Amino acid sequence: MRAVTTGVASLAPVGRLFLRDHRQTEMINGGQLCACGTGLSRASCCELDLSVPADPAADPLLVTLEARANRALSDGQMAEAERLILEVLEHVPRRVAALATLYKIRTAQGNQKTATTLAQRIVKLEPGNYWATNELALLLLQQQDVVQALYYARNAIRIEPHNAQSHALMGMALTEAGRPAIGAYHYGKALRLLGSRNPVLLANLALCLRNQGKMQHARELYREANEAQPDNIHVLLGWARLEDADRKLSDALELLDRVAAVEPHNPRQLLLRAGVLGRQGRLGEALAVLDQTATARPTLDAAELLAKGALLDRLERYDEAFAAFDAGKQRLREVSGQVYQEQQAQLYCARLKAFFVAARLASLPRATRRADIAQPLFVLGFPRSGTTLLQQSLTVHPRIAPGGELSIIVETAQWVPRTLDSPLAYPDALAELWMGDHCDDLDVLRDFYLRKVAQLGIVPLGAAWFTDKTPLNETELGLIHLLFPQSPLLHVTRHPLDVVLSMHATLLTHGYYCATALDTAARHYALIDDLVQHYRRELKLRYLRVRYEDLVDRQEATMREVFAFVGETFDPACLAFHENQRYAHTASYAQVAHKLFDRSRYRYRHYLKQLDPVIPILQPAIERMGYSI
Repeated sequence: MRAVTTGVASLAPVGRLFLRDHRQTEMINGGQLCACGTGLSRASCCELDLSVPADPAADPLLVTLEARANRALSDGQMAEAERLILEVLEHVPRRVAALATLYKIRTAQGNQKTATTLAQRIVKLEPGNYWATNELALLLLQQQDVVQALYYARNAIRIEPHNAQSHALMGMALTEAGRPAIGAYHYGKALRLLGSRNPVLLANLALCLRNQGKMQHARELYREANEAQPDNIHVLLGWARLEDADRKLSDALELLDRVAAVEPHNPRQLLLRAGVLGRQGRLGEALAVLDQTATARPTLDAAELLAKGALLDRLERYDEAFAAFDAGKQRLREVSGQVYQEQQAQLYCARLKAFFVAARLASLPRATRRADIAQPLFVLGFPRSGTTLLQQSLTVHPRIAPGGELSIIVETAQWVPRTLDSPLAYPDALAELWMGDHCDDLDVLRDFYLRKVAQLGIVPLGAAWFTDKTPLNETELGLIHLLFPQSPLLHVTRHPLDVVLSMHATLLTHGYYCATALDTAARHYALIDDLVQHYRRELKLRYLRVRYEDLVDRQEATMREVFAFVGETFDPACLAFHENQRYAHTASYAQVAHKLFDRSRYRYRHYLKQLDPVIPILQPAIERMGYSI
């Protein structure tokens, strides 16, 4: 790390304030710098008491240093700007203006993790600071921390409700959170506040519509945005992704050619082009395109490395493929700082197991079923277990609408303490249901869930069911049972080694960031599997296990069993699920656009050497489910 110098010879003490002397500088550079990477000492950084108000206007000498730092930054003199602003912050570490300058420096250096720390510090010191709140939400979105990004995006609107950027930011966060209908509302609000048809906002609104399966409307918006700015890369890439998702692969490539004419080495263009070529079966060309990204930019990002691994896997170059998966996940950890929050996951599951026991649940009420509205059909399963395949097969039926990854059960769980006026956290707050003034409140929570679904506009007239296939919803089987005791629970399982291998090859944030490494994905799998077995012992569930392998090997017999369990007539169209034009907004959308094939079944066999460390973790689940290695 760069040494922090002082320039002591040219600076005199002012009042009680003295700039760092040589001895203090040596102490800081000798190991007292904060580990977060700001360049400040620990006492002026992460050990700082942020409950103390922000520092007011500093000593005139430090104000002068701060101004010099900002001029240096404007002039591109990064090292000088850094030296000066660190000097200021060692004396007034709560000075928001100086923290903002250091934030800009770390952002310009590409240090997202440290920039996030600084933005969080500014927001903590000044909760009403719109600029910092907006920046923090954007950083969190880039790091795929959607829950926290949405929290700060909401705060940005609270601070400046009539700011178009506030609503555009909220639209971005909601789109990433899988709530495109509400995201579209905020993009529409942003366009009205701007009073113009901004091409970027139009493209973002089109993305929301695409994620709702409204392909033609989205295409019209992309066309309008493109007419306004024909060479706008953001618009062209979004449009190309639409055509890829709508299976118009030649149209997607034509749009990517237009991007390449403007920015031939744009990594997003190259990555998408490689994916489209791979879906056309042009694997060698796809891999050559990915190699171009390495030529243009020596360090591939996480998504590019994982895409390269997927292509190498299809070329049956398995050792190279796994090395690319590993490198992608390592890159993700380096850039985002995300690691498996194992202790939090274990504590939460322990609390769920302690509350949801048969003796306790015997005297708890259940929500009643509403006959006036479509009901949820829960498609449960670990990420990459085959839930998208089952949803696409089910939703060809005219009475079953695709809900996708709703994430509303988790939101409902968070709402429990407030609804029940409980001082306890969820799930213990459900103890209030024994009180006479709260014994009917499960119906209130049921309606909270259904109202959120209605806001999404996903259930057409005539539908009796809508799917909720949020990954790891099985974690909340206890609450699901209390709210919708008559809803079918379709739990898709797949060979555990196939699941964790596929998770290792995919960018995922579900499950406390367990998918950032192979071993942590396996440990979370074992944790949730144990929790599901607890629920099945303690609760009387309307539960059906659906094996992914049976969907592939015994497609018709398995789907007949599923429809009979749901209570709907078998629809032969489900066997041609790949013709289902309802867009599957998940990492599996490309797979479910094709007929069934058994290439992904028992794919782990090609990677037994690499998977060997996690086999002991998964062995109990493998045996219990009737699989072998």
